[in-house]
Amino acid sequence: MDTEIELKFLVSEKVITQLPALITQFAKKVTNYPARNLLNAYFDTPSRELRALDIGLRTRCCDNECEQTIKLAGQVVGGLHQRPEYNLPLESKRPDLQAFPEGIWPHGMQVAAINHSLYPIFSTNFIRRTWLIETDNGSEIEVVLDKGEINASGQVEVICEVEMELKKGQRSDVFALAKQLINCQEVRLGLYSKAARGYMLADKKPLKADKYINFVPLKSDMNQEQAFSACLNYAIAFVQKHEQCYFEDAKFKTLKRMIDGITLIRHALWLFEAVVDKQSTEHLRQELKWVMQSFAWVETAIQIKTFTSKKHVFYKKISKAPTLDSMITGLRQRRPRIAAIKAIFQSPRYNNLVLDLTTFLVDRKWRQTWSAEQEQAAQEKVVDIAAKLFEKDWQEINAIFPVKHAFSTQDYLAQKQQLQRNLLSGACLGALFSKQSRDEFRSPWFDIIEGIDELSTLDYLRELCEQQESDDLLHIQTWLGQKTDNLLAAMEQSRLVTQKQVPYWR
Repeated sequence: MDTEIELKFLVSEKVITQLPALITQFAKKVTNYPARNLLNAYFDTPSRELRALDIGLRTRCCDNECEQTIKLAGQVVGGLHQRPEYNLPLESKRPDLQAFPEGIWPHGMQVAAINHSLYPIFSTNFIRRTWLIETDNGSEIEVVLDKGEINASGQVEVICEVEMELKKGQRSDVFALAKQLINCQEVRLGLYSKAARGYMLADKKPLKADKYINFVPLKSDMNQEQAFSACLNYAIAFVQKHEQCYFEDAKFKTLKRMIDGITLIRHALWLFEAVVDKQSTEHLRQELKWVMQSFAWVETAIQIKTFTSKKHVFYKKISKAPTLDSMITGLRQRRPRIAAIKAIFQSPRYNNLVLDLTTFLVDRKWRQTWSAEQEQAAQEKVVDIAAKLFEKDWQEINAIFPVKHAFSTQDYLAQKQQLQRNLLSGACLGALFSKQSRDEFRSPWFDIIEGIDELSTLDYLRELCEQQESDDLLHIQTWLGQKTDNLLAAMEQSRLVTQKQVPYWR
């Protein structure tokens, strides 16, 4: 058995031409292997039983020799892939699960039955160039460039990626080489393997943006440090998923989800400050702030898109007001183009941030500045900390949302950030508590957050109307006032419901 420790990168044709020189400059010694044409087939059952277990089964043929490979469930952190792998020679083109050691399989897996039902799901065909490099520290790193395509269900997806696998030595050398590659521009860390991309293509299930941040998967026996690691890992993957979603289908709401992931990373650094101090995260926090500033325009762009969508009631009103329609058209033309947005995701600064987050997590760099108090706090049970934190948040919410006070648009807008912070704490730690009572408790607060977003949209449109001295906007302003009053009434009902609930963490 081997355990892969590798980084994956999606690269452009421009980067391919720079790769040999980059490797030569970095390495103490380079062994350049002949290019090979690799023909691969991936197998599963009709009900995707292997996929459900996060197991990949592949056959590979090259120069009239074939092998079969099993990759068991592992983990992916910011582009760093780690998972157990088993390889065996193969006499035919059909794999045989029962040829692998019996003890590798998950408990209860019906190996014989699955083996009987296997059939090829998709294939990959690519040319692989390989370099084995030795560093000054004595580490050995295999660098491969794969260029070809994935074929599934009559569809084709291009493969153009670089992988770096640590064969021997220090993991820091892999990250150092990765930093050099990132500086080439037009590079992105890859979250999804060829197998994952092939399954999405074969099953016609393209990557889709999430509607919201879900709960970080935690176990009740975790300590604070383990919970922090889980939160940061989840948030990094959330960011990378929606970055990839944007490349496949460029939508503003996808960018909003990416921003949500960045916000979750920042929140986790704050939430677990008893374990992770500011000294160890100063650079990360500065770079996360830069990403937030780079995409600060997205919320306004979503509002403008709402105004101009023919499916929305706003469109009918605005289209009858030429002055306002012309202003909104001008605002649309000033927003960044898709190419400029993608350039940020392919920039050295952005990818260095993702790589720095990855190294911070896998190397537990927060331990380098630990005090005795932080080390002790790291071992405390997170479930006990969560209950105390939620109780404190609940008292703050009751203070800023008093029952007898009627809230205006500006009141709600002023409290949006605080409410979002509390909901993010719930996303980080809510998995430790009963699902039913937790979801019932949080549901009306999500209604209020959605209401605040709609209030913000109405308020922005009102501001645009007030910037113009035009009689044809008066009826729109009257309509906006009615919409706002109705929305506030609904939000007040949701807020009153929250006051009657029993907190789920008690």
